[in-house]
Amino acid sequence: MTKSDYVRIWDVIDLVPKGKVSSYGQIADLAGLPGRARLVGKALGHVPKDRKVNWHRILRSNGQIAFPKGSEHAQRQTGLLQQENVAVFNNRVKMNDFGWQPDISVLLHELKF
Repeated sequence: MTKSDYVRIWDVIDLVPKGKVSSYGQIADLAGLPGRARLVGKALGHVPKDRKVNWHRILRSNGQIAFPKGSEHAQRQTGLLQQENVAVFNNRVKMNDFGWQPDISVLLHELKF
């Protein structure tokens, strides 16, 4: 893992549009780091204060918020998602309804490797 891996992860997260969510694994795959979902979580814990990353759009593959239900962080993430009209029930988002599926133009022109 290098700092450039973190930057690639943050750049992919920046592509997730408002009102959509993605999983740690999908972000890792799109960043060219297949099988490194945990690295995505680690990268989110090391975002510099001067960089804005829409961390709240990243969930577990089953749509679950990674923070414990009822915790301050889970409540904050839920609130941010709801502001974007993403439905959160029981600490979970229906990935079939709100999951991000990047179109071909994103895959070809916006991903950086």
